[in-house]
Amino acid sequence: MDPELLTRGLLYLFLAITGVPGNITVIYAFLMVLHHERRLLTADGIVLHLALANLLVVGVRCILEVFATFEIVNVFDDTGCKAVIFVYRTARSLSIWLTFVLSAFQSLCIAPPGSLWATARDLFSRLLWLIFLIVWIINISISSPSAVFAFGARNTSTLLQNSINVQFCFVNFPSVSVKDTNGAVQTVRDVVPMTLMTTASLIILVFLYKHSRQVRAIRGNGGAGGGGSERRAAMTVVTLVTLYVVLYGVDNGLWVYTLMVKQTMSSALISDLRIFFSSLYASMSPVVIIVSNKKVNKHLRCGSQEKTTV
Repeated sequence: MDPELLTRGLLYLFLAITGVPGNITVIYAFLMVLHHERRLLTADGIVLHLALANLLVVGVRCILEVFATFEIVNVFDDTGCKAVIFVYRTARSLSIWLTFVLSAFQSLCIAPPGSLWATARDLFSRLLWLIFLIVWIINISISSPSAVFAFGARNTSTLLQNSINVQFCFVNFPSVSVKDTNGAVQTVRDVVPMTLMTTASLIILVFLYKHSRQVRAIRGNGGAGGGGSERRAAMTVVTLVTLYVVLYGVDNGLWVYTLMVKQTMSSALISDLRIFFSSLYASMSPVVIIVSNKKVNKHLRCGSQEKTTV
């Protein structure tokens, strides 16, 4: 096997063996929370939804890329390409928007009781299902055109100037204007939540800084500080947002470069790098959640102890 192809396959295999068990573990832990407590807190529901989206990203794209690279099975015919690109791009963008929703909710959680922002937090919790619905509609709508114009890579001689190479598939837009419009819409779709979640994270960091100063002042006067769980939850969100900004920043930079390249087909290497960096977030975020979320840790330990006693 060609060394470049082997390296590519091993990288996707790494993402698969890290991301699939990690996201399944997070999903399992929150389902256990739902089973024992009969409800999920708003933040828990968002994280569960995020883990489901990340599982789709890694499961649909990375595993199938591994199978095709090592010639185990290749589903990337015309129909397969349309399905994979639609599911992958929808799940990828859902991951982005759900990270923003989580950061927005966490920034509202630090508002003092009785304030206008606290009222907004309560409204946010009641209308979470509507927020999920709107996020799904936005991302399905934006991901659909790429899936419509996707086809398998078996007839590369028929490609036109407006094609984008996504390794085993190609997306062939009918005109330059359609290609550029689709690219601009996808870029805006990613940049808007990235900007908003960065702003929310800065608000959280400013609050944590002020809170830590107040705690030090209270302790200096002989009082006891608190808010450990609040601080831990806030730092988890900030870590996820930082991870997103770094990895998806690279991804979107490569996407803009792809749109600007005036070639018959944009490089498959650029496509591989984009998929790798966006899938890397889906693989690493469950690790952050498992390490930092006490509720997840608690139910994972309980499940482990139950198996030991059987």
